[in-house]
Amino acid sequence: MCQTNIGSTIVAMNPEIKENHSEKKLKSENEPKENFFKEIVKFTILALVIVIPIRTYIAQPFIVNGPSMYPTFNTGQYVIVDEVTYRFNEPQRGDVIIFKYPLNPKTFYIKRIIGLPGETLVSTGGKVTVINNENPKGFPIDDSFVDINHRSSNDFKITLGKTEYFVMGDNRAESSDSRIWGPLDRKLIVGRAFVRLFPFSKISVLPGEVKI
Repeated sequence: MCQTNIGSTIVAMNPEIKENHSEKKLKSENEPKENFFKEIVKFTILALVIVIPIRTYIAQPFIVNGPSMYPTFNTGQYVIVDEVTYRFNEPQRGDVIIFKYPLNPKTFYIKRIIGLPGETLVSTGGKVTVINNENPKGFPIDDSFVDINHRSSNDFKITLGKTEYFVMGDNRAESSDSRIWGPLDRKLIVGRAFVRLFPFSKISVLPGEVKI
């Protein structure tokens, strides 16, 4: 009787031992999956914490669309825009900038700065002369970077305000710029073209940079 009780007790306990072992084994098999998903969530949150501020305050990617800056930039090229420099320094003549289109701020344009605040620009037959405090008699803009086939013969005269810039596309014949819709206010400038990432054959830092 005692042996039977002992035997029954042993038999009764064995399934419990096996069942507990199976639960532990199942839990152990699920742990790697749970850890993997936890790591994915952590990585995603970390990436958002890093990427969102960078894209909002430091650099943004843009894809060029349209012929207005050809051949310096062409449709489909991928450009990273530096949004930091102009917080500490003023935009310079010759800089290629990305800005909000004055007539529709939801649209972004890419052009080159030709005139700075306070200057007077005079164009005769497409040749631009800049008049400022340092050059009261004026000096001609060096536009040798403009392809002969992309020049224009516009005549105009304009004096810029204290926060206004005059911008033009390198493809003067096919560019909607300050000649058409007027000066660009400083507050609409997003930043300067910093890196061209695509196409790979044209990867460069400060693409299109010239001194004029």
